[in-house]
Amino acid sequence: MDKELIKEIISVAIPNSQCFFEGDSCNLKLIVKSSSFDAIPLIEQHKMVLSPLKEHFESGTLHALSIETKTN
Repeated sequence: MDKELIKEIISVAIPNSQCFFEGDSCNLKLIVKSSSFDAIPLIEQHKMVLSPLKEHFESGTLHALSIETKTN
């Protein structure tokens, strides 16, 4: 799956977010920074990121993604 498409999906779901990537398609890490994560438990932050990508995981277009969330 294209990194730009992931960024677009996340930016729509979390409007004030910034996305950064590390690694390659086999070992891709997505780092999402957002003030929306303030006072939200880590598991809920990850759900906010993963939920809009759910259909891509289910279809197989996205299969391996490590996630890290940070507040601004």
